[in-house]
Amino acid sequence: MQTHAYVAIVTLLAILTYFWMGLAVAGARRRSGIAAPAMTGDPVLERTIRAHYNTLEWLPIFLPSMWLFALYWSDLVAAALGLIWIVGRIVYQLGYVRDPAKRELGFLIQALAAGVLLFGALGRAIWVLVVVQG
Repeated sequence: MQTHAYVAIVTLLAILTYFWMGLAVAGARRRSGIAAPAMTGDPVLERTIRAHYNTLEWLPIFLPSMWLFALYWSDLVAAALGLIWIVGRIVYQLGYVRDPAKRELGFLIQALAAGVLLFGALGRAIWVLVVVQG
């Protein structure tokens, strides 16, 4: 029986990454002098907020896909792909805050990792339904 401890740890690391991005928003607010609830007025603040929100938009795709991949395939492989996703999100955030044109590499890294998790889990679930349960 798999304990799924690796995927549990990566899940928590993903949440910590999201939390770190939230702290980056707070720091950008402090440096710009723009208090909540304002969202505009400083380009760095706007990009920091957008990177944070974009990560939130990807979490519902990434987390269930990673867990289902772990259940249907491998906890270790799912966790490794999850770490790649996290690295991609960090590269995305750091690049986007510096210059929007520098967000593409991070986006590509995380999108590929999420895609493998999503379609790997979906494919295996269909295979189990059709072949195993037949």
